[in-house]
Amino acid sequence: MAGGSSKSTDGKKKARIEIIPLIDVIFFLLATFVLFTLSLSRIVSVPLQLPETQINQTPPDPDMVTLQVTGAGAYYWNREPIDSEELIGRLRQLKNEIKEPKILITGDNQAHFGPTVYALDQIRLAGIEQVSIQTSSVSETGK
Repeated sequence: MAGGSSKSTDGKKKARIEIIPLIDVIFFLLATFVLFTLSLSRIVSVPLQLPETQINQTPPDPDMVTLQVTGAGAYYWNREPIDSEELIGRLRQLKNEIKEPKILITGDNQAHFGPTVYALDQIRLAGIEQVSIQTSSVSETGK
C-alpha cells in the first residue's frame, strides 16, 4: 500500500518508537549535565585555618589531676583506678586542698559518652571550674 500507513493488514496499529521525544529528553539531560559541570568550578569555599596541636614540653602542673575514662566505664585518678563513688570524694577533697584545682579528662578510643558526662557533672558539682579535655589525633593513636 502506498502512503506508508501504520496499520497492519488486520486493522490494528503497529507499535512504533517515536524518536523525536527521545532526542528531546537526551538533549535536556545533556544540557543539564553540562550546566552542572560548569557550575562546579564556581564553588568557592570559605577559608578555614584549623588549629594545630603542639606537644608541650613543660613539666606537668602539680595542681592538675588527670582523670581517665575507659571504654569499660572505669575511672583512673592519676593512673590509679577508682570507682564512681570514690570520684565524688576525691573531687571534693581536691577542691578543699587546692585553691584553684585543675582537671584534665582523658579517654581511650572506646570510652563511652555516659561515664564521661557523669565525671563532668561531678566536677561541676564539686565547684571545680578549670577543666580540660585531652584529645589525640588518629595518627597518635596508631590507627
